[in-house]
Amino acid sequence: MGLLNFTRDPVPEAVSGDMHNLNQLSAQQFSSLTEVLFRFLTEPKEVERFLTQLSDFATMNKISLGPLKNIVKSILLVPNGALKRNLSSEQVRADFIALGLSEEKATYFAEQWKANSPTLTRLAVGQTLMINQLIDMEWKFGVTAGSSELEKVGSIFLQLKLVIKKGSQMENVYMELTLPQFYSFLHEMERIKTSLESFS
Repeated sequence: MGLLNFTRDPVPEAVSGDMHNLNQLSAQQFSSLTEVLFRFLTEPKEVERFLTQLSDFATMNKISLGPLKNIVKSILLVPNGALKRNLSSEQVRADFIALGLSEEKATYFAEQWKANSPTLTRLAVGQTLMINQLIDMEWKFGVTAGSSELEKVGSIFLQLKLVIKKGSQMENVYMELTLPQFYSFLHEMERIKTSLESFS
């Protein structure tokens, strides 16, 4: 297994077995399971509903709930790491393929990631800023190297450094965003600022 984008740590050995089991699901089953996962990722407080949906899925598809929960834990490693590192849908797809998921299923998951990514990024930023207090923000532009002759320039991205107050401590949080993600981030910051001002 080559280098993964979502983590620098070794992944648990069980993950490759879980990906093998995922490959056994039909396209329809995988699509249903992916829908349940993204509903949970976009509404993380709804744990009860998530567990009920998993249980229903297991019953409907005659799968044991225990192994299904293990499979779900393995799948969630990727989006959770991808959120922290702000990965593109293509990087998510590549990671799933590297972990042993079929190309077709990895592509489907990556498409869902692309569709849900703005919501997930907004949630992550919102949680960081609601729990903590933003003191300062710096950013600098960068350009990724082109991966082919056709794409010599590559894509523009921003490296953000947020200085956040946690109690009496200051903490630096680093994020890497593409330009569209950065504009979405600024829009979200403005929205949070406005909503906080309405409370004061």
